[in-house]
Parts: sequence; structure tokens; C-alpha cells
Amino acid sequence: MDDDAIHDLFAGFGRVTIKRMFGGKGIYHDGLVFALEVGGEILLKADAVSAPDFAAAGSRQWVYKGQARAGPVAMPYWTIPDSAVDDAEDVTQWARLAYEAALRSGRKAKPKKSRK
Repeated sequence: MDDDAIHDLFAGFGRVTIKRMFGGKGIYHDGLVFALEVGGEILLKADAVSAPDFAAAGSRQWVYKGQARAGPVAMPYWTIPDSAVDDAEDVTQWARLAYEAALRSGRKAKPKKSRK
């Protein structure tokens, strides 16, 4: 998914910034990553509070193949529910849930080092 499409998708949520990472993109709002773009798919952050809502809506949790010994690794990111994909208001509500999970995780983006 290109950056313009990502900005359009989250237009109702507010200003987002996009940074390339891990072969995909991190999607940030107010310095917190709340979504990822991986393989052309948007994944929203969830936690113990919000993951049940994503599961109940039919979202799929992102699982990637870890090292052979460790096996598959479930990540705290979920697909946007199919029912919300074409509904800007619904996408905005799910983005808010993802941002709230990011706030609870307390991980701020690292500040850029100043060049001297």
C-alpha cells in the first residue's frame, strides 16, 4: 500500500507519519506506532484490553515465522475487520482503539539525534 493510500485510510483519525521498517512501514500518530503495513496489509496494534474486540470482529492476528526452534510468533497487531475496510468512520474507531493500545504500552518513538 502506498503512503498516499495510508494517509487517506486514516484521514478521519488525524495526522499520521509513516516510516519504513522491517520490510514494511510503521504508521505513527503523535509519536506512537499504532499500525503497521506489512505485505500490503494494514495491521492495527492491540493489547489484552482491545484484542478481544478485534477477535470478535473477525480480525486476524499477525503471526510470523520465527526461528525454527521458536516456531511462529504472534505479534500484537491485527487486521482491520473486513466490515470496516470500506467505512471511514469504522476505520477511525478501530484506529482509535489501536492508538489507545499504543498509549497503554507506553513506547514513544525514539527522538532523532541532533547533528552537530
